[in-house]
Amino acid sequence: MAKMINITVLFFANLREIISNKEISLEIPEGTTVREFKIIIGEAYPELIPALDSTLISVNKEFGFDHDLLPKDAQVALFPPVSGG
Repeated sequence: MAKMINITVLFFANLREIISNKEISLEIPEGTTVREFKIIIGEAYPELIPALDSTLISVNKEFGFDHDLLPKDAQVALFPPVSGG
């Protein structure tokens, strides 16, 4: 059985409106990547799934890429894509 770690997930702009919350605490398996996190958060909040492919993710205030591992007690922020000009 995988060891579990806790992370804090922050939601911004319309993502916050979609789930009616700005922050949650989430328990995930140790060694979870950003890509795997997207699957986990989509399972927890299916209404986010359409936005996840274009959502920017930061891990501890730095850009998070699909292959990056989420460390224990990480702060993971989800930002919708910015459009306009």
